[in-house]
Amino acid sequence: MDEYEIIERLPTVAEHQFLWESVGWGDVDTGMTKASIAASVYGVVAVHKGVTVGMGRIVGDGAMYFYIQDVAVLPEHQASGVGSRILEQLLTFIRTSTHPSGAAFIGLFASEGKEKFYEKHGFRDYSPGMTGMFTVMDR
Repeated sequence: MDEYEIIERLPTVAEHQFLWESVGWGDVDTGMTKASIAASVYGVVAVHKGVTVGMGRIVGDGAMYFYIQDVAVLPEHQASGVGSRILEQLLTFIRTSTHPSGAAFIGLFASEGKEKFYEKHGFRDYSPGMTGMFTVMDR
């Protein structure tokens, strides 16, 4: 029997906060998280012995542009293959959601040191021809 179950659902606000903080991404505003999760296109959680130990979700327009967000696995469950299973489930959703005559743009930001994980799944750095950029807007 498989140790991990990948369930098609969004993480709860509490699960999101716990995983976010457990992987060292800092503190999270749960009010903002609630609204953000509700606006997601799709999500999955990984459950081990009744406890949510991983998550991943997709935001975007659900047709052409997809951004993979919040792929997080508790540190003690990393290197178990569960992160790859989460990512593959997200990519399968995108494959089945893309318009038959079009292509999907799938973006993400990798945490420092996790680039190789995403490269194994077909993601790559397109610079200098195409550069990913972002800004953070504080209120």
